[in-house]
Amino acid sequence: MNILLIGSGGREHALAWAIANSPLTTRLYAAPGNAGIAGEAELVALDTTDHDAVISFCRDKEIGFVVVGPEAPLVAGLVDDLTAAGIKAFGPSKQAARLEGSKGFTKDLCARAHIPTAAYRRFTDASSARAYVEVKGAPIVIKADGLAAGKGVTVAMTKEEAFAAIDACFSGEFGEAGAELVVEEFLTGEEASFFVLCDGTHALPLATAQDHKRVLDGDKGPNTGGMGAYSPAPVMSDDLIERTMREIIMPTVKTMAAEGTPFKGVLYAGLMITGDGPKLIEYNTRFGDPETQVLMMRLKDDIVLLMLASVDGTLDKMSARWRDEVALTVVMAARGYPGDYAKGTEIRGLEAAAEDPMVEIFHAGTKQDGDRLLANGGRVLNVTALGSTVAEAQDRAYAAIARIDWPEGFCRADIGWRAVEREKAS
Repeated sequence: MNILLIGSGGREHALAWAIANSPLTTRLYAAPGNAGIAGEAELVALDTTDHDAVISFCRDKEIGFVVVGPEAPLVAGLVDDLTAAGIKAFGPSKQAARLEGSKGFTKDLCARAHIPTAAYRRFTDASSARAYVEVKGAPIVIKADGLAAGKGVTVAMTKEEAFAAIDACFSGEFGEAGAELVVEEFLTGEEASFFVLCDGTHALPLATAQDHKRVLDGDKGPNTGGMGAYSPAPVMSDDLIERTMREIIMPTVKTMAAEGTPFKGVLYAGLMITGDGPKLIEYNTRFGDPETQVLMMRLKDDIVLLMLASVDGTLDKMSARWRDEVALTVVMAARGYPGDYAKGTEIRGLEAAAEDPMVEIFHAGTKQDGDRLLANGGRVLNVTALGSTVAEAQDRAYAAIARIDWPEGFCRADIGWRAVEREKAS
């Protein structure tokens, strides 16, 4: 079948790489794509916010399946409009995508379904939020309610940091996403990412990963969209996976269905593994970035077949198999990210960096200018490697990075550090 992939980041390059390898794929298109995705798909200049234009393109090109990568089109209801037009599309409906589009909605659902999560309060004005922080003290977590490209969360270690984050939200720094905010209890533990496919009734566990949100080594500096990841996450034992399914995922799926908004697509649970067990930090309603890059490197089964089962309601008949190897990805970003950064700097050496067959380089913010590859975003490349251990995958990824000639780029030097320490201790 002909498939259209919506998106332009590293997540979408990894998905394009996997979709292109499916025997079900006849022709793959991507809108808008990037320089790396161009190697797997035909790029199309399509305004994906114009749903009628997307539908017209699908009819013109006989698209049998649309895969929506980013969160914004999901929250805007693209899947609803495609479905109404008779075009099969992967991802949740607009109402179901509120699990990511509104942190307050998700926290309220957790309260109704008795899902373990951090204690919280919702606020629509700065003075009330400040007063709450004054009583609760720090550390404390401040979250813009809506979509903020992964940058609307502040883990405030002092009350002053919390007040600044509250003021930033209500001063318009995050646009409409900051019109309301959630103030949460600070949880202590180790973070992990857990992915499941849902078809409205059933949930199929995929795999675990661990992301690195902070921009600097040692998990310091501001939060970002993610500076690297690895899979599987050793902290997620079989027992913890079973508890997460029982205590967090299935209550969510059942509650959404019972309330008339069945969830179909990827449910990505950001977890904190506490002394009391797993607690939900937040949901994303699409594949993670950069976690998708490591998941696709490890997945042995056909991603298109799995996504179609999610849409068709047949996940109870499916399974997902994974390579035993560890996958690890390191994000190379433009200097200045997550603040101001320059675009248009040239990147060289990718062919040499990818000579190792156990290495794949997924593009995030790139564009082609003749025979030159240019940086075109904050997070620009995802250098991804397989290894028998985290340490081996880490060594491979950083060896590849050493061959990339991009003086204007930077990366963390310690992706996977927790797992490497575990391996040394075992």
